Amino acid sequence: MNFLSGEYECKIDPKGRLVLPAKIKANLPEASGNHVVLMRGFEPCLVLYPKAEWKVIYDKVAGLNEFNEEYRHFQRNFFRGNTEIELDGAGRFIVPKSMGRFANLEKEAIVVGLGNRVEIWNPDSYEEFLIKDQQSFSQLAQKFLGDKPAEEPTI
Repeated sequence: MNFLSGEYECKIDPKGRLVLPAKIKANLPEASGNHVVLMRGFEPCLVLYPKAEWKVIYDKVAGLNEFNEEYRHFQRNFFRGNTEIELDGAGRFIVPKSMGRFANLEKEAIVVGLGNRVEIWNPDSYEEFLIKDQQSFSQLAQKFLGDKPAEEPTI
């Protein structure tokens, strides 16, 4: 699995195009080629998945029972506006206007690699969603990553 990581300040040109940072583009899985899927995030951001990663998520959501009203409601909102995009040779893509409005993207964006996906944020909104207190961050790390007892040092 390729690992998408890093935090990058990017520009959105007057035509509404965003250039994926070279390190992000270089780590897109070869199986996906230049094909990615862009969707609205749960927060006010956009989420970009390599096509192969998107397929895993798509299968889970599409596999929900369509005869269950709650599942249909979720599927409708989850798939709403998702767009398959082909990056051009320079790694650029046009941000659809409705998605740009959703994420409040104008001239600048923060692009953040999160392992299997990339989030695209308005810089001001991004700051609002970051943990500012290091102690709170440390407590979350303990909660989510500290479940395995530390090994005793051998002497």
